[in-house]
Amino acid sequence: MSTQVEFPLLFDRCAGIDVHKESVVVTVKVNKSSDETRTFGTFTEDLIDLKDWLLMLKVGHIAMESTGVYWKPVFNILEEDFEIMLVNARHIKYVPGHKTDCKDSAWIGKLLMSGLLKGSFIPPQQIREMRELYRYKKKLISQRVAERNRLQKVLEDANLKLGNVVSDVFGKTGWAVICALIDGQTDAVSLSSLAKGSLRKKIPQLICALNGRITEHHRFMLQTSRLALENIQQQIDRIDRRLNEYLSHHTTEVELLETIPGISHETVKGIVAEIGFDMSVFPTANHLASWAGVCPGNNESAGKKMSSRVTQGNRSLKTALVEAAWSAVKMKKGWLRNKYYALSVRRGKKRALMAVAHKILLAVYHVLSTHSPFKEPVLRITS
Repeated sequence: MSTQVEFPLLFDRCAGIDVHKESVVVTVKVNKSSDETRTFGTFTEDLIDLKDWLLMLKVGHIAMESTGVYWKPVFNILEEDFEIMLVNARHIKYVPGHKTDCKDSAWIGKLLMSGLLKGSFIPPQQIREMRELYRYKKKLISQRVAERNRLQKVLEDANLKLGNVVSDVFGKTGWAVICALIDGQTDAVSLSSLAKGSLRKKIPQLICALNGRITEHHRFMLQTSRLALENIQQQIDRIDRRLNEYLSHHTTEVELLETIPGISHETVKGIVAEIGFDMSVFPTANHLASWAGVCPGNNESAGKKMSSRVTQGNRSLKTALVEAAWSAVKMKKGWLRNKYYALSVRRGKKRALMAVAHKILLAVYHVLSTHSPFKEPVLRITS
């Protein structure tokens, strides 16, 4: 005979919200006595009615699962008046075979009342805006790469082997040649005369590479790609200016972060957009590393260790940290570089690089927590 385990109540009055695209189901729990459940729409007026209803019932704490982007409108309306806990949906699964929207919202409320939920990190509004800008910028950069590859395919189709001679097709020389081709210039000698700097030594090779068969269709495609690239670059520059406006209010913190090996001004944008400047939201540096997914995972049973591969974590932050790790490794000297080469012999290059990314994130935490520049650890030599 099984008995139901009762947990001590952390809150006397709270609410659980099951969020969907077109509706939200809310269950208000008052001690152990009663539950009241209502369903609201997701239009702004409906969410305001939801807020008024919760205020009337004197609800102080709310929990809801992070369902796609649908939780954001609800959070935006309720965050000023309530303590809201956003929870990973995988952590609050209900008993299989007994799942309904009402039961889900009641279950969320019960877990919240018993103190069995762990809230997700929700950065302040300013950092959320930076995060959206930075992630959009990364999408635009991917689009730019795809468009550049498309343009190079057009050049190859026109028998123009510019990439065989010029290391950067979109550098000053390469871009000047592309613009001249669009304007109707086809003479290989004239095109090769556009070479700049050290490429002037390769004019004979350029003449051979630019002796192709370009048609009106090729010019049209090149012009279309040029317009697309210029438009994408304008959007990237516009987002960069906006990001710099946000960072201008934290110049001291940005300068301190740039003292960490491998971290550039661009990397600071990516890191700060994900975790912000306030490290008090993370209990320790190890909590931050676990949340980011750059530290070894724990999977142990019966005293036997299984896989210790890193967790998924925050992909955008992890990408920025790995880029910073590559920059640190390529430096001529430094503690992080030495750490990488010492680990790569035993653990392989990928794991060593992730370990360096882990160390960089720990350094970010301590720099922002102590408001002091990065200092390389002093190696103690024991006799």
